[in-house]
Amino acid sequence: MKLQNFALGRWIDGSGEGQPLYDASTGDLIATATSNGLDFSEMLEYGRKTGNKNLRKMTFQERGRMLKALAMFLLERKEKYYQISYKTGATKVDSWIDIEGGIGNLFANASLRRKLPDLPYYSEGDAIGLSKGGTFIGHHILVPKEGVAVHINAFNFPVWGMLEKCAVNWLAGMPAIVKPATLTSYLTEVVVRDIIESNILPAGALQLICGSARSLLDHVNFQDVVTFTGSASTGIALKSSPNILREAVPFNMEADSLNCIILGKDAAPGTPEFDLFVKEVRKEITVKCGQKCTAVRRIIVPEAYMDDAQAAISKSLEGTVIGDPRNEGVRMGALAGQEQVKEVQGRLQELMTFSQLVYGNPEDFDVALGSKTKGAYLPPMLLRNDTPFENIGTHEIEAFGPISTLMPYATMEDAIELARKGRGSLCSSIVTFDDQIAREYVINAATHHGRILVLNRNSAKESTGHGSPMPLLVHGGPGRAGGGEEMGGLRGIKHYMQRCAIQGSPTTITALTNQYQYGGKYEEGQVHPFKKHFDDLVIGETLITHKRTITDADVVNFANVSWDHFYAHTDATSLEGTPFTQRVAHGYFILSAAAGLFVDAAKGPVLLNYGLEECRFVKPVYPGATIGVRLTVKEKVAQEKREGEDYTKGIVKWLVDIYDETGETVAIATILTMVKMKDA
Repeated sequence: MKLQNFALGRWIDGSGEGQPLYDASTGDLIATATSNGLDFSEMLEYGRKTGNKNLRKMTFQERGRMLKALAMFLLERKEKYYQISYKTGATKVDSWIDIEGGIGNLFANASLRRKLPDLPYYSEGDAIGLSKGGTFIGHHILVPKEGVAVHINAFNFPVWGMLEKCAVNWLAGMPAIVKPATLTSYLTEVVVRDIIESNILPAGALQLICGSARSLLDHVNFQDVVTFTGSASTGIALKSSPNILREAVPFNMEADSLNCIILGKDAAPGTPEFDLFVKEVRKEITVKCGQKCTAVRRIIVPEAYMDDAQAAISKSLEGTVIGDPRNEGVRMGALAGQEQVKEVQGRLQELMTFSQLVYGNPEDFDVALGSKTKGAYLPPMLLRNDTPFENIGTHEIEAFGPISTLMPYATMEDAIELARKGRGSLCSSIVTFDDQIAREYVINAATHHGRILVLNRNSAKESTGHGSPMPLLVHGGPGRAGGGEEMGGLRGIKHYMQRCAIQGSPTTITALTNQYQYGGKYEEGQVHPFKKHFDDLVIGETLITHKRTITDADVVNFANVSWDHFYAHTDATSLEGTPFTQRVAHGYFILSAAAGLFVDAAKGPVLLNYGLEECRFVKPVYPGATIGVRLTVKEKVAQEKREGEDYTKGIVKWLVDIYDETGETVAIATILTMVKMKDA
């Protein structure tokens, strides 16, 4: 069987015989793959003109619902993907990380739509005043780039590697060309076939290359984005290609990473933390056969615990059943292929020139269920380097397989220095029940790691572990790890969008951002805004309320009702050395009094107070002052109808500007209400 490429809206056979792809466990031929004959320039243009156009005109809400629908669709077909994943050498657990972890990224990014407007673009942060009079302001907007996201992925996660990236660029409004590692592209191809057949994505949103990327990067331009996951040498070569440099194409790289785990001095043998540490190390060596960019390569423990740690880790590895993952009871499957076995064996020999192999033997191990000669098998192995400051190869050589090295430290400063010797990693962990130890490590090691896990008895129950990137947290690392960032919730989305600073009057910026800007033109409505449905409210629509004079009795009564008897409100003799000249009204009373002025009490479309986003009390209000309110529709965020609800609604953000008899603002806040929409 020859894998097909999906380009220009159709499935296309590559020319020639193609690269043979084998079952990692049995050595059986699965398929061949080739991209020869594809016109990469044409694919990019198709993505820009068709896919980008279709996605750009969708709002964040529509894109988010699209991701959710796709996630549900793929989840229903997951068992098919598991059966194919076993051919990559992955166990059920390994495959779960890849398949359901990848689909989980779709769900997680779909949920971000609730933080984004029902628009194709969004405004970032707050407005910035650029003039004394407030008539000239600035803001930032983010719009989808007009190009294609090109993803060049690694062999170890053929599903997750695609979906964790595509979920983000699709939500941002960009199409993707996915180039999976050829070795395991047969699994990616099956998932893409289902995605295309679902008709959930618009035309041009996804294209697939099964085979060599060849000259693909020669045709990208400054509106495109390139991501790469793989070896540092390949990544550097791609990143420094003339066209990437000439066009200043954003390039996100995830490369080599000699990740480490630290055992705190408090986590002595016999403590829960020591047991958690051993369990985590075993998992990081055996899951995916250590073929994870986040796997622990360096195990850093107090010198007094070296022998205990070696014995405990070795004992835990003894129960690892190696074999074909399609068989019940297999704990560790095969590496992705024979070439990976040879590469890992070569790196092992390099590491053994200055380290001792204390557990496992690549020449003598059992494969309980499967063919040792035909499959790409290796046993879990533990090395020991007693002089890690002198024998620095441990910090430079990565064996991308089931191998990790144990090493000692004397002080926390030493542990931190050893961690730094990896010259940048995706992640690190420290196992300790002492928060001061955790703090010292995290603050001083964070410069060299993209993510740090603090593991102890309190976090262990729900911890996702050392090696699990989370969709809403950044994934990437400095230095050797490539210097890039992926995922991270809204942070990841911004990677596929262009930030543009906009300047103008508050009225103009209101029109551009679809958010009312303070000082902008507003219109007083003829009907109280609380009597209007979500659909009928207009950005900038304003209610000017009646006024109320604040009295001494108001202040006393609020203090008694709220139990807030702070001296500034109740004791006029204690005001010396304060900003106040007399007893001042409670800020929250002023806000409550404002609500009394602008709320329409009758039942209507407003369902409830949803919360308060920001509030500032900028001028003291003393008894005798008279306040009024300008209530302005600031922003509208539509919500989806939930199961069981018989109505649809949205969130309305209101600018509450409370002013006194001088016209000066005394308090300003953004409040949120849930408002019904009109019946469909």
